[in-house]
Amino acid sequence: MNLSSLVVPLLLALVAAYGLGRRVDVYAALTRGAADGLSVLLRVVPALVGLLTAVSMFRASGAMEWLSALCAPVLDLLGIPPETAPLMLVRPVSGSGALAVGSELMAAYGPDSYTGRVAAVMLGSTETTFYTIAVYFGAAGIHKTRHTIPAALTADLAGFIASALAVRLFLGT
Repeated sequence: MNLSSLVVPLLLALVAAYGLGRRVDVYAALTRGAADGLSVLLRVVPALVGLLTAVSMFRASGAMEWLSALCAPVLDLLGIPPETAPLMLVRPVSGSGALAVGSELMAAYGPDSYTGRVAAVMLGSTETTFYTIAVYFGAAGIHKTRHTIPAALTADLAGFIASALAVRLFLGT
């Protein structure tokens, strides 16, 4: 048995011992936290179901391929492989969808190709913006996102451009 397999049990034991030392009813706190977690889950699940349904419909309708083809000339000017357009469209919405698209790109072009490397760096340097907003804003009860979505999508775009640039600079084309 190695140390890494003991980290979680030791952490839980230390937290429980600390709580007992401060005369906190650890079990009551645990059950209260679980109840709060379930109420957050009930507020967040409808948004997540809607989000994942929209992503599936977007891919199944052929709209993603059409939009990818439309974006290809602009991506080429930015130095981003046009083949990564589907990844750029799905990544802000769905992490699992983005991993599927990234896997498809790597299977088609190879993980050591320029496209495969850019896709891998994009996956690691951008966020599932709408998923994150749905989860965290839903958990906090925030309904108006105001400037959050435009700022987050701008950060994603910067991450996509920086991914292509970083691969070109550090790994070559």
